[in-house]
Amino acid sequence: MINNKSVLAITLARGGSMGIPKKNIVDIHGKPLLQYTTDEIIKSKYIDDYVVSTDSDDIEKVCNKLNVNVFRRKKASNTQTTAEGLLEVLQSYKKYDYVVEVMCTNPLKKIQDIDNVIEKLDNTGADSVVSVVRVWDNHPLRIKYIENDKLMNFYGDENPDIPNTRRQDLTPPAYVRNGSIYAMTYEQMVGKGLRIGEDVRPYIMDEQNSINLDEPLDLEIAKIKIRSLIND
Repeated sequence: MINNKSVLAITLARGGSMGIPKKNIVDIHGKPLLQYTTDEIIKSKYIDDYVVSTDSDDIEKVCNKLNVNVFRRKKASNTQTTAEGLLEVLQSYKKYDYVVEVMCTNPLKKIQDIDNVIEKLDNTGADSVVSVVRVWDNHPLRIKYIENDKLMNFYGDENPDIPNTRRQDLTPPAYVRNGSIYAMTYEQMVGKGLRIGEDVRPYIMDEQNSINLDEPLDLEIAKIKIRSLIND
């Protein structure tokens, strides 16, 4: 609870995965991927309740070992949108003031990130807060498309200085959602059915902690980073 406002955290963890088999519980240095998130959640100053929504018996067994509440999805999760998945949980629970979706595919996020997102949602009065990471090499000013076998600029004629500009000097700084933390008011999620509202605020995360596991290479990079943290 924060300033007398209740907080529910939800992780959507389906059993199927195209890129990494059983991704959400894949072993990383003796721990299932999901546990890297649950271990941080329990440290929160603000989260009142936490639930993992899943369609998987294997994930449910892991949650039971971790003493984490489980919500069994009723719909086919491979066709269910994220918003639908959150709504399915919320319609079965009491009303909370704030809802925080904490993705389990970002094993390097810390409880400080989660609690800071909740604080920003409460302090600003926004309807939603989303974690983002700064874009460097893929800054929009450098992105092209191909037309008739020619490289074309998305934003009209390219400034001749851009190809020679250091990535850190490209302005304005660009950011992309890192798929780690989404926080929203209950009214935003249940009333409008959307995670992101009209008054959405950013929470900037460190690039090193923003790795999102989609492909086998992401998993190998995460293992290396986590091993280095263990050895420090």
